[in-house]
Amino acid sequence: MSTAGKVIKCKAAVAWEPNKPMVIEEIEVAPPQANEVRIKIVATGVCHTDLYHLFEGMHKDGFPAVLGHEGAGIVESVGPGVTEFQPGDKVIPLFISQCRECRFCKNPKTNQCEKGWASDSPDVMALAESRFTCKGKKVLQFMGTSTFSEYTVMNQMAVAKIDPAAPLDKVCLLGCGVCTGYGAAVNTAKVEPGSTCAVFGLGAVGLAAVMGCKAAGAKRIIAVDINPDKFEKAKVFGATEFVNPKDHNKPINEVLAEMTGGGVDYSLECVGNVAVMRSALESCIKGWGVSVLVGWTDLHDFAARPIQLIAGRTWKGSLFGGFKGKDGIPRMVKAYLDKKVMLDEFITHNMTVDQVNDAIELLKNGKR
Repeated sequence: MSTAGKVIKCKAAVAWEPNKPMVIEEIEVAPPQANEVRIKIVATGVCHTDLYHLFEGMHKDGFPAVLGHEGAGIVESVGPGVTEFQPGDKVIPLFISQCRECRFCKNPKTNQCEKGWASDSPDVMALAESRFTCKGKKVLQFMGTSTFSEYTVMNQMAVAKIDPAAPLDKVCLLGCGVCTGYGAAVNTAKVEPGSTCAVFGLGAVGLAAVMGCKAAGAKRIIAVDINPDKFEKAKVFGATEFVNPKDHNKPINEVLAEMTGGGVDYSLECVGNVAVMRSALESCIKGWGVSVLVGWTDLHDFAARPIQLIAGRTWKGSLFGGFKGKDGIPRMVKAYLDKKVMLDEFITHNMTVDQVNDAIELLKNGKR
């Protein structure tokens, strides 16, 4: 029986209010409107940005919401005006739109887009309009995606069509974490062959940054984390050395300077902590060192001494690894299918949507 044009009732994890566990509810997902597609979500990862919204950002206007933004699925139906997709297509939802028409989309220097939640309401992290309701209430679509639902509705400019051979339970990780870290090294830092890199924070984003540094030909890749359990995993992705700041009685930038003869060529901060961002900058060598902010946060100002930049260091940021989603994700899927990018090795647990709060706890405790 076709569900096209009908409201679908399905299971979703609803965050009714900040700093509280999500609740598994039956929600109603409206049919797609003009230029929209309805997607059956097959697999989703849990990303720290979901935790950020729930436990750190906690914007009062950002709830109730269905979280999740790192997913993959199959198009169930399409609305009027949709020509790029048809039912049955394998797709990855994008939390950054690519309308292909605005000044940002037309500029090769950026992956920003003037359309979507990121432009209209970055603090709330959701658009006011939603295709979700639950118990008679509108439920917001977090980052425009909401992959902690069995079905979601997206504008076609925020969906990437991928190779039908791609395993959705693996390539879902390309919807955020892996592209974010990998691209920060390859696209934003533009790591060069033979260089020395330091990656701060070894969650999925940091491990992907390590992988990106290796792919770019870095000679030394120093993994930095306060959890020593992370190093063996980091080695799998290409880390050559590991430093635990807790093992030293001096600032980490001094430790790295001693190890590298003055500092690393590239550093990537994959935590989202302003103090670590400063440490990462100060770990770079003067003259040409590049430090990239990758970890998502918007709670505090960051700070550094002007001389750090006057001396020739560059401090820059990276969103979704600089990838334009519709163009970049299919290429990354192909790279995975060609065994040029690892994905399976990032996966630590396979769980059902009913276990989403358990997954959040694992992530909070660094067990994934």
